[in-house]
Amino acid sequence: MIPVWLTDTVTSDLNRALHYTQLWGLHGMELRTVGGPEDRIPFVNERQIREQLEGTDLLLGSVVPSMFEGPVSDRAAWMNDLLQFEDTLKLCNRVGSPRVTISPFAAEPEADPQDIVDALRRAGETAEAHGVMLAVRNGPETACPTGADLAEVLTAVGHPHVRAAWNPAGALRAGEPPIDGLMALAGLVTLVRCSDGYVTEEGYWEDTTLGRGAVGWREQFELLHERDFRGPVSLEIYVEPRPEEGLRSATTLVHMLRDVRARAASDQ
Repeated sequence: MIPVWLTDTVTSDLNRALHYTQLWGLHGMELRTVGGPEDRIPFVNERQIREQLEGTDLLLGSVVPSMFEGPVSDRAAWMNDLLQFEDTLKLCNRVGSPRVTISPFAAEPEADPQDIVDALRRAGETAEAHGVMLAVRNGPETACPTGADLAEVLTAVGHPHVRAAWNPAGALRAGEPPIDGLMALAGLVTLVRCSDGYVTEEGYWEDTTLGRGAVGWREQFELLHERDFRGPVSLEIYVEPRPEEGLRSATTLVHMLRDVRARAASDQ
């Protein structure tokens, strides 16, 4: 497992993001917004990304375009997303990103699941032509709120380049025990989104420092390790002040991963 982070949860300035990555002891980044608030992948300064990463050993774990974030019933919108997807994939090839992380469309009561499956399969075929993996993220605002929901869709898609960006905190917010979601996604995870929190008695979500919420990250990491997951674990920061919180959560993340590896080695 490779500790990285979703940089624009703290800063969209690439120089600052690189500084924090190295300061916090992380091994790479996941890029979504780079530059100004409108500079979303793929409409970013590609030259700056390549020049800033050149000469470092940092991993670019994934890029995150604005894709399939609306309702699947808006066919014209997602067909346009597919047309622009080529630009994202070409960017991936030039900057060295092996993955693109997207949503499985917005939650929509009357949506036809087969439309979601068909759209994701088409995106997977396009990604495969560029040698890039498509990572589909679950979350309460999406058509796949839980790990079980996402596993059902990905199994129906049945494409080797369409895998899960597993979001345990999102599953917990949707009412699924995170360990159940991970069990459902056996063999389908290519990236893990990493944040923590709990649902209050009033039903609201409260973000916390990593390891202090109800996700159960150590159990998640132990099961991921047992399954030989070697992909990026992408830290998201939502607790203020975010730069300081980033250091705390990143330190916890790195130590948890080391502990899990050491314990597994001692048991052999």
